[in-house]
Amino acid sequence: MKFRDLILGVSFALIWSSAFTSARISMFDAPPFLLLSLRFFVSGIIAIGLAYILGQSINFSKSEWSAIFIFGVCQNTIYLGLNFVAMQWIDASLAATIASLLPLVVTIFLWLFFKEQLTALGLIGLFVGLLGLILIVYPTLQNSFNIVGILFCLIGVLALAIATIVVRNATNKNMIMMIGIQMMVGSFTLLPLSIAFEVWEINLTLRLITSFLYTTIFPGLIATLIWFKLIYFIGPIKAAAFHFLNPFFGVLIANIVLSESLFWQQTIGVLLITMAILSLQLSNIKKSA
Repeated sequence: MKFRDLILGVSFALIWSSAFTSARISMFDAPPFLLLSLRFFVSGIIAIGLAYILGQSINFSKSEWSAIFIFGVCQNTIYLGLNFVAMQWIDASLAATIASLLPLVVTIFLWLFFKEQLTALGLIGLFVGLLGLILIVYPTLQNSFNIVGILFCLIGVLALAIATIVVRNATNKNMIMMIGIQMMVGSFTLLPLSIAFEVWEINLTLRLITSFLYTTIFPGLIATLIWFKLIYFIGPIKAAAFHFLNPFFGVLIANIVLSESLFWQQTIGVLLITMAILSLQLSNIKKSA
């Protein structure tokens, strides 16, 4: 693993994890689907404008257009949409923790549908990561158990795994343009859901404006660009391994900003997750017969 990939992975996990807290802050003052639709519209406009300035085009192949659409729907509409709704009922730290199941789900999907599998070292890393995940999530379950919220987050993880896999062969040439368009896909598919299911009651507070701008620029735009780069550089399984850091950063940020509880078991869980990421990055991926 290159040092560049490690820096990108940790940076992605830190920024991405902060979105759970900033999103929960936003939802005190506005409905979740509307917030997400507006966020993706603004992020998409910025990304597409930047792509044009850098000379990127929309000259994508049919398979790339399909990947853009599937990614936009699966990550932005289903995964983030359901997570935003779920955080009306569960803690941000728990939502971040459930999202960390991504490495396991991606590994299973690649094994079932693409005949790819990890070596023994990678499988051990996956098991250790899940053990660390349990240590982190268990204390929060006692304070934030809601079956509907947890189910929404689990469905979201399945959708995110699909999104991760479909863009693994994306080119590096027009990546910012690709990111901008998939954000617009998310915006335009979330808006009808907001119109159908939400009451547009918005309190235009400083808290809402600040959290919205932060979520739009950092998790929305910068983290997504890093995520595409990670998948391009090291593949979906190794990239997904950095989601194991979501519980640590998610719980830590939620503790600092929202005063959600932090427990000693979670510190041990972080150490196990660190070992898991190292094992997964050192392992090789092989094709099964």
